[in-house]
Amino acid sequence: MPLKPIPSPPAYPLLGHAGTGVVDPTNSARSFALLRAKYGPIYTLNFFGRTIVLVSSQRLVNELCDESRFHKKVEAGVLEVVRNGAGDGLFTAYDGEENWGIAHRILMPAFGPSQILSMFPQMLDLNSQLLLKWERFGPDTPFDPAEDFTRLAFDTVALCVMNYRFNSFYEREMPPFIGAMGRFLVESGMRVQRPKVVQSWMKETNRQYEADIKLMVDVCDQIVAHRKQHPLPEGQKDLLSLMLSGQDSKTGRSLTDANIRNQLITFLIAGHETTSGLLSFTLYHLLSNPRAYAALQKEVDTVLGKEAINVHHLPKLEYANAVLRESIRLNPPAGAITVSPVQPTEVLGGKYEVRHGWNLLIDLNGLQRDPEVWGEDADEFKPERMLGGKFEQLPPNSWKPFGNGARACIGRPLAWQEAIMMLATLFQRFDIRFDDPGYHLQIKQTLTTKPKDFKIHAIPRQGARVVGPGVSAAEPEAATVQHVQIPTVDLKGKGTPLHIYFGSNTGSCEGFSQQVASDASAHGFLATLATLDSVEDPSKLPRDGPVLVLCASYEGQPADNAAHFVQALVDLSPANAPLKGVKYAVFGAGNHDWARTFQRIPTLVDARLEELGGERLAPRGVGDAGGADLFGEFDAWEKAVWPVLGKAFDTLSPPGSPRTEEEEDLVVTVAGMARTIRLRQPYLSQGICVENRVLTAPGVPEKRHLEFRLPPEISYRPGDYLAILPLNPPETVRRVLKHFQLLAETKVAIKSKGPTTLPTDEPISLQELFSEYVELSQPMTQRNLDDVLRFAPREGEERAALDKVVANAKVEIFDKHLSVLDLLEKFPCINVPLGHFIKLLPGMRIRQYSISSSPLWKPDHCTLTFSVLRELSRAGEGEFVGVASNYLAALKPGDTVALAVRPSAVNFHLPADSSKPVVMFCAGSGFAPMRGFIQDRAEQIAAGRTVGKALLFVGCRGPEEDFLYADRELAGWIECGAVDVRPAFSRHPELSEGCKHVQDRVWNDRTDIFPLYDAGAKFFSCGMSGMSQGVRGKCIQMIQERTNWGEEKSEERFQKISIERYSTDVFG
Repeated sequence: MPLKPIPSPPAYPLLGHAGTGVVDPTNSARSFALLRAKYGPIYTLNFFGRTIVLVSSQRLVNELCDESRFHKKVEAGVLEVVRNGAGDGLFTAYDGEENWGIAHRILMPAFGPSQILSMFPQMLDLNSQLLLKWERFGPDTPFDPAEDFTRLAFDTVALCVMNYRFNSFYEREMPPFIGAMGRFLVESGMRVQRPKVVQSWMKETNRQYEADIKLMVDVCDQIVAHRKQHPLPEGQKDLLSLMLSGQDSKTGRSLTDANIRNQLITFLIAGHETTSGLLSFTLYHLLSNPRAYAALQKEVDTVLGKEAINVHHLPKLEYANAVLRESIRLNPPAGAITVSPVQPTEVLGGKYEVRHGWNLLIDLNGLQRDPEVWGEDADEFKPERMLGGKFEQLPPNSWKPFGNGARACIGRPLAWQEAIMMLATLFQRFDIRFDDPGYHLQIKQTLTTKPKDFKIHAIPRQGARVVGPGVSAAEPEAATVQHVQIPTVDLKGKGTPLHIYFGSNTGSCEGFSQQVASDASAHGFLATLATLDSVEDPSKLPRDGPVLVLCASYEGQPADNAAHFVQALVDLSPANAPLKGVKYAVFGAGNHDWARTFQRIPTLVDARLEELGGERLAPRGVGDAGGADLFGEFDAWEKAVWPVLGKAFDTLSPPGSPRTEEEEDLVVTVAGMARTIRLRQPYLSQGICVENRVLTAPGVPEKRHLEFRLPPEISYRPGDYLAILPLNPPETVRRVLKHFQLLAETKVAIKSKGPTTLPTDEPISLQELFSEYVELSQPMTQRNLDDVLRFAPREGEERAALDKVVANAKVEIFDKHLSVLDLLEKFPCINVPLGHFIKLLPGMRIRQYSISSSPLWKPDHCTLTFSVLRELSRAGEGEFVGVASNYLAALKPGDTVALAVRPSAVNFHLPADSSKPVVMFCAGSGFAPMRGFIQDRAEQIAAGRTVGKALLFVGCRGPEEDFLYADRELAGWIECGAVDVRPAFSRHPELSEGCKHVQDRVWNDRTDIFPLYDAGAKFFSCGMSGMSQGVRGKCIQMIQERTNWGEEKSEERFQKISIERYSTDVFG
């Protein structure tokens, strides 16, 4: 087989890839992920003449793990820089270095099975310290698990290896050694990419680097001195004892003082960094996967119960073991193994020549996600793939988080026992929840990786106890009824308790919940508002008042802040009616375009609450986000549910009792914290607008291309969404100010008895308030209409005109999507006070747009392709101006925007195997995600990779009007073979094979689709509901034509295909 060149990104002469930005030294794991997605399972980089080859496929890695052909390489890499502090320790010793062999033979016996089990009491002691800390701070305190797991692992290594206590949990600040070590590792990684001459100029950096090394050396010298002054009792040994007195069985030599110091530094670094990262990533994955979370908790409850953990429990924790294996597969804290050929040259895979002296990096993040080993779902967290003998049957060298061969991690048994014990005792004692349910994994990197900005709440489980030295578990405490909620908002006042729980990603159900809470006092209730995931145990739902659940279904899945509650509800046994006494009602939101899963979660929650013994107070409310009146549907449900709640809990207002003035609930007086926090969107970051241009010709609805530079912590995949927090259009704000005859700079102070997203008790200008905090264009509902009519005159010509419109409200108000402001402008006689008007307005919501780019193009940039909504108002006067689209259209380069990436559905991503074909259907701005998919494939082709065929069916008006990107990117992508485009021009069908709509072109070209389907193609559809349904219908007809089946059987077949191979994103 002829040799092939190893793919490589473009580089500079002499400098190589230094300064090109292909590798971010602060997050190389992300850079390597993008590079392997673009260039494949092997590629090469060069920094100042130093060659690095990164390898990520199991087939090639299996060769690199052959120690007769390749050996560990420290030289000319980051490990050689780490030798500045760790010297010839086990981790950083050169291949063949004599001290490595001596130390390995002396120290290896300390990590035998019996020795590791003997460390159990010490590990449990330190586990208990962490658990006690979390218990004492309470469930409302957000913890950084990486920080506390770092304390735990650091103390564990010191106590179990050196019999030395740092007592990290008794200090507010982290031990100085940890800070010094972190800075040292970061700087060591940075130095690899710096020329020596540049390094010599960095005087302050160099001074800090040397100071950090000295601190680590001094700490280790202190440990040795302490041991010499306080030797262990006779017959007792630990690792430090072996270092000080052990003799090598082969040479008869002992470790030198310098080497002992290097080994101590090595164990303190490697021993605590990786374990803390493993445990932190594991918590993230469990919280993100409620089914796995529930399975682990069930195993812990079965194996441990209320007993204190002991060594006999460990082998029974099979699922916990699988969880850790799967977690470290997805996020190995140490992301690479470096080797080099023994001989002058070697050939990998029969076609890639590599040379002695080159750094060959086994990219563990890529290896352990190789789809040829792990399947198309390689990026998903599935502990089950490690159970039932599957782990043992893996191809050789496909799971390598602890290194390779003789140079593999010597402390693996210690780290694994420590992690199993911590996970089991933690789940025995606490329920864990995200501090921010919208959190998505970000990476913090030194020499190893950990989650960044990841925080949790630890909620004590009923009847559980912290167990450890000095704490007996012989008589567990009796369980007591306790209702813990985080985060909650309690309203001051009097009344029957009303418990409102919501599950919401886009804010609709949260807004509905807030509306119910605000209305509660007028109906005799005292409301408490919380997320569904704040309920740690559904069987402890309150009985002292009604429970209202408002939740959404997203393609059949629960909201991020409801996933654990739903899983717990499913797992709860109906035996003994655990929810007896709970009186509840459910309102659900969904989208009818996902017919197969419409209202799945609200239906499930409603049914399970009743099956488990709860009493349904009212029929489940159904809201359709894909319909015309989601807010009206909610208002109708709320209006119907209040009398039912009042009757059930005897809070009905006396007949004819006047409604209290709204200003008592929300007081606004003219008087003279951050917006994202107030609007409950704390995860939003700031992006920078780079480019904003029009894509369409004059005379057709405007579509734009918008490019953002993303903050460093944000990453995305083609197919994901960008969440934007907009501002109201200036012209809409001016309309409000004009109506109330107020100046923009007028200050108001807002006070509210209920939970609100408005800035309270702090003066704010009306310009800020109406621009940033409320939805001014929200179509009004029947409830809004009823409210504002109370402020209309009772008689006269104006009232007569108003009554005429109200009598035909469906046509004149609701079908025209009039807002409250529209109605007030149309009928100035409606004298709604300013405070009441503000109360009628929902809080500003985020909007989600499909990202239209690939990170392989620019990892820190993304683009949007969107329609600008500006049309004649249905009210008959002026324009209707879309809030978010016009906000985005007005952005200029340099403007900052509050944004965040939100993952799309699991299936709405390109297949992991880039050789798989894809078929895409879209129209208008539905082209956005398809552009990202095509760009991803084009970047791979430019890197020399072979990709599967991509077929795009796209609808628009015509080639000159709105054929998006046709003359620029799309033409180039067609030429390079990234995509085959089949347009449908609605105004010029003669230019598109006589086809007017996308579905027409699909049917016309169906013979080109069949071979791609047979080759395993994945199908994507994005656009308005009409287009989506039209394409769906043609696909079913194609099945009928090919199989001679009837329509019903063909539709059933299409539904099965849709589960894994046909993904839809519908809007409008």
